[in-house]
Amino acid sequence: MDESFANLQTSHLLGSVPAVISDDKRSTNVPIASVNEAGPSANMQIFPPNLGNNTKGYQTLESPTVEGPVQQPSNNWKGFFNVYSYTQYFDVDTDVVLNRLMSSLYPTSGDFFNKIDANPDLYGLVWICTTLVFVLASLGNCATYLVKKRTDSNAPWIFDVNYMNLAASIIYGYAIIVPLGFYFSLRYMGSKADLLRFWCLWGYSLFIFVPTSLPLLIPVEFLRWVIILLAGSASSCFVALNLRSYLETNNDITVVMAAAFGLQMVLSIFIKVWFFP
Repeated sequence: MDESFANLQTSHLLGSVPAVISDDKRSTNVPIASVNEAGPSANMQIFPPNLGNNTKGYQTLESPTVEGPVQQPSNNWKGFFNVYSYTQYFDVDTDVVLNRLMSSLYPTSGDFFNKIDANPDLYGLVWICTTLVFVLASLGNCATYLVKKRTDSNAPWIFDVNYMNLAASIIYGYAIIVPLGFYFSLRYMGSKADLLRFWCLWGYSLFIFVPTSLPLLIPVEFLRWVIILLAGSASSCFVALNLRSYLETNNDITVVMAAAFGLQMVLSIFIKVWFFP
């Protein structure tokens, strides 16, 4: 081949193949930084350059930093006078409520706080108290009607509306004020106490009076006393034994159990004397 054509530049032509550079020439012309030369302190860098606030150059891979306060998860509490703040305490399924109702009928188990620990509710307290108020007011009037007709069939009978007001005042007041009193007393003594769990416990403890109110219509005084004392004892044991398991480290647990047991018995006796005389 003619030597004049061998010196022509062909890199700009289409389809031309660049000349092969040997490894010796490559190592002499282009320096390559080895890992050993870089040393252990070399940091991997992110491309393209960081375009942050007044920063230049490359950004190294480091642990992310948190700027400002950490955002806490928001709860559903919107204030004492907002109805939506209390909806979380009524978010329970029917199966859960039935399970807790059945637990209140077995007073010796003492594991009620373990069952409601994940989700204590106020639905049971409101529903049970409302049902018990209507049951006592209606069956109490029926009981007085049966007694009056038994003694004097010709005597007139008038429905006593005051039974409703009295039942609402006693039942709601007892279910709200008594747990509140135990809560402040235990907090004063330095014991652990949770007002929501106490309200849930006392609310479900009143359920046993709903089914036992029906046999109290039997016009036999001795049988009535037996029924109400059995129901009151079961309700009292349910509260006292669950408080014992919840406050097992408290030194005054005997006093607390005796007070809870006594108050439940007083309520049961009041129901018998006033609504089923």
